[in-house]
Amino acid sequence: MKEKLWHKSYPPEVRKSIDYEKVTIPGALTRSAEEFPKKVAYDFMGKKITFSEFDGLVNQFVRALTDLGIKKGDRVALVLPNIPQTFIANQAILKMGAVAVQNNPLYTERELEHQFNNSDSKIAITLTLLLPRVLNVIPKTKVEKVIACHIHSYLPFPKKQLFPIVKKQMYKKVEPTDTVLIFKDIIDKYSNEPVEDKSSWDELATIIYTGGTTGASKGVMLSHKNISISVQQFVEWFSGLKSGEESMVGLYPVFHTSGFSTTMNFMIWKAWEHLIITRPEPKTIIEILKKHKPIFLPGLPTIFVGLLADPEFRKLDLSYLKAFISGGASLPEELIRELKDLTGGTVLEVYGSTETAPLISANPFNDKIKPGTVGLPAPDTDVKIVDTETGKKECKIGETGEILVKGPQVMMGYCKDEEETKKALKGGWYHTGDIGFFDKDGYLTLVDRKKDLIIASGYNVSPVEIDNILFDHPKILEACAVGVPDKYRGETVKAFIVVKEGENLTEKEVIDYCKENLAAYKVPKLIEFKDELPKTVIGKILRRKLREMELENNKEGEK
Repeated sequence: MKEKLWHKSYPPEVRKSIDYEKVTIPGALTRSAEEFPKKVAYDFMGKKITFSEFDGLVNQFVRALTDLGIKKGDRVALVLPNIPQTFIANQAILKMGAVAVQNNPLYTERELEHQFNNSDSKIAITLTLLLPRVLNVIPKTKVEKVIACHIHSYLPFPKKQLFPIVKKQMYKKVEPTDTVLIFKDIIDKYSNEPVEDKSSWDELATIIYTGGTTGASKGVMLSHKNISISVQQFVEWFSGLKSGEESMVGLYPVFHTSGFSTTMNFMIWKAWEHLIITRPEPKTIIEILKKHKPIFLPGLPTIFVGLLADPEFRKLDLSYLKAFISGGASLPEELIRELKDLTGGTVLEVYGSTETAPLISANPFNDKIKPGTVGLPAPDTDVKIVDTETGKKECKIGETGEILVKGPQVMMGYCKDEEETKKALKGGWYHTGDIGFFDKDGYLTLVDRKKDLIIASGYNVSPVEIDNILFDHPKILEACAVGVPDKYRGETVKAFIVVKEGENLTEKEVIDYCKENLAAYKVPKLIEFKDELPKTVIGKILRRKLREMELENNKEGEK
């Protein structure tokens, strides 16, 4: 790779270009199981699964899926939180050359129906609690069977002790039927002996859904090459950390690209212990920190805000932590200072996207960090800033423009959406829609988003999707959703609404209606009724104007 502005700021141990191992993630799992068979791969509420055991469970589930008719190239939908079955199923699907389709378990029936159909999924794997929702959807899709996972199946204690530890509503007893199979029942029937690894470097490995500005979520298609290279870029960035010796808290959900690549796959590659957290609540995280002393604590800004608000966290000796890793939303400088002053640990901001599997840039590990920036582009990753008008003129140092990315980790495209793929990938460059600039040392700063995507608690929220739901309400004439600043969530959703003449509508009615049709994190937290909404001369609602008005009102309120 040619010399770039940011290369001069690389730590000495980080290479500008990597000679990548052509090893898929299933291949990395087999290697880790051979080299570190007794190393704990997963710890789930005290239940420890070694790499050897984990590899065996993956082989068992490959056999189970094969007998259910799943073959190379078939799509299998996962609608799961972080539990052991999530990791077993993902790696089995990848190993047999099928495609692991990631679905947010918070999604409504409408959202799941779209994603099942968009991906042509044949089997869905879900939590027993979510089974009714999935069963309501599958008659409208190609899904033939549903595999239900009991949350108690991989625990070190009897299930009668489960309720004090997890929310009671998370456990639901389910009996098998012709359509519904029980994960533990089917996996236990099969041998854990090695099976053929059918994963192929250039073929599709996973589809991860991401919110967009066009309403329906888009399925980002990532190859085995994409996800392996992204992991190897992280490995290079953290040079010097040995394999088979460390542990990390798994806060990011696997259905999100950060959880899929930077925790699950990264820890498989490094043969590290993955400390599984199903519900990332401060008390749970604190107990894991005290017991396991992991070297990394990744999380969204909301996680760190919650921890800092807990007096017990502030009393902990966290000298063993080598870094806090933040991604998914900008981390306020005040929060960075608090974490560093309290613990002395490094606070690394990472920038990425689902479309880049996810790594684009990161602040250096054990080197110069610039608070407020998202660090330096990763090895073999080219980034340029172009003007937002034409998208062709490259901006000078310090000038803001749209961020374009080129590299081997960039996606194959969007599932069944050639039009959006062409918009996003032009001339080999991925157009992020984010606005930023480089400083003289090659550090990248994010300023804004070209698009109107809302990022609430690290989740991408499409304002158009919310608009469409609101427009369907019989009492609403016009509606427009925007992201407004929120100290805890980064951004939260606010809806501006014009009610039809002669109708009465309350804030509670609007929120309750949205809860029926949207995942919880997409539901507007703030409602403002207006007589009219600002529009262009041709009648298009000015979303950006509403956001600017809201920001101005917030400033006035702070005076």
